[in-house]
This record gives sequence, structure tokens and C-alpha cells, in this order.
Amino acid sequence: MMSEMGANTISFAGRAASSSQFKALYAEGMALVEETASYLDGPGRLASKALPRMASVLYAAESMRLTTRLMQVASWLLLQRAINNGEMTRDQVVNEKKKVRLDTFNVDRAAPGWTDLPGEFRDLIEKSMRLQNRVAVLDREIYRPAEIAPAANNQNSVQAQLSLLKTAFSGH
Repeated sequence: MMSEMGANTISFAGRAASSSQFKALYAEGMALVEETASYLDGPGRLASKALPRMASVLYAAESMRLTTRLMQVASWLLLQRAINNGEMTRDQVVNEKKKVRLDTFNVDRAAPGWTDLPGEFRDLIEKSMRLQNRVAVLDREIYRPAEIAPAANNQNSVQAQLSLLKTAFSGH
């Protein structure tokens, strides 16, 4: 019965990944990369010079984590766009995707100096974490659906799918 159901199941995540919602997610991700680069090269550089020592060390570490997180997310978005545009096959993307990490660099908001960091910088970190989480959910849905435990019945399956889609495309 499960194999019959699997053959007839519609991949909402797969469709969503090539939809206007994905285009919006892609645009949001790339805009956040640009916003972050602009901040770190301008106002962030100036603000970091005025920070107390502990906050200055934390700023340096968090800016590295932030840029790495955003580069990983941007890489995933570019790969998904390539498959959507027919520039790469699914197998090519799966192979390249092995280099992309969407589960790293959590933030310790209780770290000494966190509250001394510029508000705009902390906001960029929070935005990047939300974006990373949304992309990670979509990635699991598209590329690793077997990892998601099957629900007890179809109503729960539909609810779980809707919940995942809501998570993946919310967060502005």
C-alpha cells in the first residue's frame, strides 16, 4: 500500500521549489547577501572599531559565521535555480549539493559581548538564521523526503506537508 501511495504522491516541495515562492526566496536570499556585504564593508566596519574588546572578538567571529552561512545558502539557491532553469540535472545538483552545509554555525545569544554588538549586525544574523532554516526545510523536503517520518494517517501527512511549506516560505 505504501509503495502505491508513494507513486501517486505529489511533491509539493518539488513544485514549490520551482514556483514563484522559490523566486521570492531566491531574491530574498541574494538581497540579504548584498545587504550583509554592504553593511560589513561600510557601517559595520566603522561600528566594529568602537566595540569593547569582548564584543570586538565576538563581532569578528560572528561576521565570519554570518558570511559563511550566507554563502552556503546562496550556493544552495544557485544550485536549485540551475536545476529549475534546466542548466543542471538533478544528479549533478545532488553531487554538488554535497559541498553545501545548511546545518552549521548556530548563534550563542548568551555569549559575552552579544548585547554590545550593533543592532543592525544582530538583525542580519537573525535574518540569515531564519533564511538558513527555511532553505534547510526545503532541502530536506526536496532531496531527503525519506528522512521525514511518515504520519499516522493521510490527514496528518497533509497537515505536516502544509506546516513544512508554511515554514519554508514564511519569515519576512
